[in-house]
Amino acid sequence: MDWYLRVFELIDLRSFSNLWFWIMLAVLWSRVSHNILGVPYDMVTRARRRGGQVAEDVATLATLQARRYAYIADVAGHWLLGLAGFLLASAATVGFGYGYEIGQALFLLFLPLVLVALLTARAARRIRAEAPEGPALWKRLRRLRLAFQMIGLFSIFVTAFWGMWHNMTYSALGG
Repeated sequence: MDWYLRVFELIDLRSFSNLWFWIMLAVLWSRVSHNILGVPYDMVTRARRRGGQVAEDVATLATLQARRYAYIADVAGHWLLGLAGFLLASAATVGFGYGYEIGQALFLLFLPLVLVALLTARAARRIRAEAPEGPALWKRLRRLRLAFQMIGLFSIFVTAFWGMWHNMTYSALGG
């Protein structure tokens, strides 16, 4: 029975006191800020420094991904936004209404990702319409990355603040 307790201790649903939640949060925002519109940001920096074939690859990849994201937003955007709203409202109700920590954690994890998805769709439509190249494209991708990083920073701050407050009140109540 000892192994059973150890396994459930490892996958504990008390998210804010679980190391795996914080590792997942850090990895998530690292990945979000690295792939901007499906373009790895290290390619953008290499394109700015060297130009040439890498710059052409970035332009091709950004144009291709922008068309792809804009198409998805045009065809299924309303449905995806409605589904995301429903899932966020469900997580908020379960988490904050009924007091389940897993619902709170999922809400705090996915609400900023919806903002990232909206910014991505907007940027994809602009890139598809304007077709910027070279420095204009790199500037747009750099600004989008900065926006993602600011959203991520604020998200991690709010989640950490809420998690600390939750853990302090949970331990004060004898839980």
